[in-house]
Amino acid sequence: MNLKRSSGILLHPTSLPGPYGIGSLDSRAYGFVDWLASAGQGLWQVLPLGPTGYGDSPYASFSSFAGNPLLIDLEALRRDGFVSAEELSSSPAFPSGSVDYGWAISWKLPLLERAANRFLDGASPDLLDDFDKFRAREADWLEDFALFMSIKSFYDIKARNEGVGGAMWSNYWPSGLALRDPGSLASWKRDHGREIAIHEVLQFWFYTQWLMLKAYANRKGVEIIGDIPIFVASDSADVWSHRELFMLDKRGQPKAVAGVPPDYFSPTGQLWGNPLYDWKAMAADGYSWWMRRIRSTLALVDWIRIDHFRGFEAFWAVPSGSATAENGKWTKGPGARFFSALRSALGELPILAEDLGLITDEVRALRDEFALPGMKILQFAFDAREGGKGLDVENGFLPHNYVPNCVVYTGSHDNDTMKGWLEKASPAELDFVKRYIGHETDDLTGALMTAALASVAAFAVFPMQDALRLGSEARMNTPSTMGCNWMWRMGEGAASAGLATWLSDTSMIYGRNLARRTGA
Repeated sequence: MNLKRSSGILLHPTSLPGPYGIGSLDSRAYGFVDWLASAGQGLWQVLPLGPTGYGDSPYASFSSFAGNPLLIDLEALRRDGFVSAEELSSSPAFPSGSVDYGWAISWKLPLLERAANRFLDGASPDLLDDFDKFRAREADWLEDFALFMSIKSFYDIKARNEGVGGAMWSNYWPSGLALRDPGSLASWKRDHGREIAIHEVLQFWFYTQWLMLKAYANRKGVEIIGDIPIFVASDSADVWSHRELFMLDKRGQPKAVAGVPPDYFSPTGQLWGNPLYDWKAMAADGYSWWMRRIRSTLALVDWIRIDHFRGFEAFWAVPSGSATAENGKWTKGPGARFFSALRSALGELPILAEDLGLITDEVRALRDEFALPGMKILQFAFDAREGGKGLDVENGFLPHNYVPNCVVYTGSHDNDTMKGWLEKASPAELDFVKRYIGHETDDLTGALMTAALASVAAFAVFPMQDALRLGSEARMNTPSTMGCNWMWRMGEGAASAGLATWLSDTSMIYGRNLARRTGA
């Protein structure tokens, strides 16, 4: 795939400012696209867009295909007559600097459900026709997702009333529903048709609004980089409706779960807990589920970053019930057979490979065989050897060691902000950074962004927190922790004209400016 020299910003839509507790696909999202264009940035990278589950993580979604209803623009629904001005004016006084998922879910989702009921009862014939076309087009995932969410909502409430924690389809639902007995499902559909339809309406609204925003961004010359987690959540419509594609027992419980061994982020590894794929079963039908997943995502974005790419070569399988990820073992993945099938079906692959962590020669060979750009993280570049007695100038994350077919980031959603990292860096690391930059500056974050822009990497992408020079208080996620992640939101007016000018001028100097790339 030909990557045009470009730069951009990583900002999940939930982090956009706005009045209703969480960023959404409203006028501020369009304003952010305008700001990106004014800043000469041709890339907007987002995290997975699905409905979030355990821990509010976008990497633990109820579906690989559905969108997050919390992102739906309420003002658009007000203009269409499905939400009243009075309902919007009754919103809680949400905090402006962070997402309060509890409040956002408890206030916004009931409002969306009331609006969906109004849509089903009184939408115009044209809108209902568009809705029916959407249902037909997305039927291969939408029907199972809406059914799953209808059942899940009912049994989540029942579990809370009974004081049951951790209730999932595989350990709490009646077996007829959990194991998809045709009679049980038909009975549920007959008795809960309205609730199922409401979930379909919410997906119709999300898809409609997101595709309008994407089209606007593309007209401005801005391409969107999406994100696919390699694994899916146990408590998801994907696993529930395709048990045969996962390593599960007869009840649907995982035989082993996903994670990574001890690494930079955690001395005991990361125990993700996702069920593992039965790659033999997937190969038997030509990886059709993955083909649908990739196609569906490419309808929403221009590029796909696949999280934990190394899992296609070999994945860390941890016995179910383990307290940490330390006792797992590497198990071979589908490797080149999978990507050959993908390329045969889809042509050139607009895929970016997240190739961080313990990367072997086999993983590099798989990445390079299909010419997939890997990732470079500047925060990993400045390790000092032997307690600061030497500098590792051959570190592959240092800009002078890059190849053009890669994407450089100051940090990812899992890293501290660059300013936060610099404030915690050892004297040896900090000295290395200053010597590498080669000049005195009070803005080390900006200097490192400039080093990334100057590199030969085809894409340079910066978390918005780094562009704003924010500290650790703005960190998006700390791996292996719970309770305070995915909450950061950008303040109103933070994406300033001054910052846009700096980004535009600096990206122009290094041949990345959007105007230069598009010829505008």
